[in-house]
Amino acid sequence: MAEPSPRLQLLTRAGCHLCETAAETLARIGAEAGLVPEAVDVDGDPELRAEYGDRVPVVLLDGREHSYFTVDVVRLRRDLGLG
Repeated sequence: MAEPSPRLQLLTRAGCHLCETAAETLARIGAEAGLVPEAVDVDGDPELRAEYGDRVPVVLLDGREHSYFTVDVVRLRRDLGLG
């Protein structure tokens, strides 16, 4: 049986300043929800690079695209039950 995907993921790439900002934001919000976001480098996976390579950073929540370029903080907090 395969392990489920982490609840909160950030699709990113090295040298991306937007990705660094998104990672800081996700770490803060994730901590409030008791989650540790997982960073995934799209350049390490040809399928991810083809799908998301020109839109990083991308936030995935429960394996589904939640937001890209910036973290939709209000919506993410709501979707994580933080108010």
